Amino acid sequence: MQNIENDLLWKNISSLPYFRGFLRAIEGRYYDDIELSTPLLDLGIGDGHFSATTLPGIVDVGIDPAFKSLREAKTFSAARILSCAKGDKLPFKENYFSTVISNSVLEHIEDLEPVLGEVHRILKTGGYFVICVPNAHFTQNLSIALVLNKLRMFKAAIWYQGFFNKISRHYHPDSVEKWNSRLEKAGFSIIRSWNYFPARSLSVLEWGHVFGIPSWVNKKLFGKWILIPKRWNIWLIYNWLHQYYEEDQTDPDGAYSFFIMTKG
Repeated sequence: MQNIENDLLWKNISSLPYFRGFLRAIEGRYYDDIELSTPLLDLGIGDGHFSATTLPGIVDVGIDPAFKSLREAKTFSAARILSCAKGDKLPFKENYFSTVISNSVLEHIEDLEPVLGEVHRILKTGGYFVICVPNAHFTQNLSIALVLNKLRMFKAAIWYQGFFNKISRHYHPDSVEKWNSRLEKAGFSIIRSWNYFPARSLSVLEWGHVFGIPSWVNKKLFGKWILIPKRWNIWLIYNWLHQYYEEDQTDPDGAYSFFIMTKG
């Protein structure tokens, strides 16, 4: 466990609920192979943890409609400028940003078309739009739903799938084909895309919503997900997750999709 503090998995699970930190670490690793030009906008920066951890000092502007989240993002120094705005009315001129990223955000927006239109407007010709979103495999691969289906409890499985998407605030756990169509209709050309987070990893996230309740209590009472981010307190969960983290997470049936696009 030498140099563990520089490990992206460690950085995430030492400050987030373990299941969320696990997913963010996997997503963050993909950014190592992407050339991100500035000025760069983080669309839906939230509390700023992802940008501050994965892209420290790179993000020029972060926007989010939740002012409370932006106050937290400020403590992380997640972006040079933070703006409280909605995605369908971005306060920037046309063709301004060279790169726009949106990490696990678009699935939470009910009316997506105006947001995608705004991103297209503010992105430079030839600029990059980088996103990751859950796809239909997220719903299909939930472990409890799979068990219920095997027991031929089909209505219960459908209810559970809907319930889990609801607590995850997912409006768009759509098929890859639907995401492709939606993005291309908005004027983006998909350079590269892949699915990741196989069923084995999804089960970590799914059950983490239960076993991560103590982290939720910590956040509510003390303002921190992890009260004691020390090796002795987290090494067991780190070692358990590391075996998954070191695996190739790309999978045709993966629950999430990563897209790298350009504005033609």
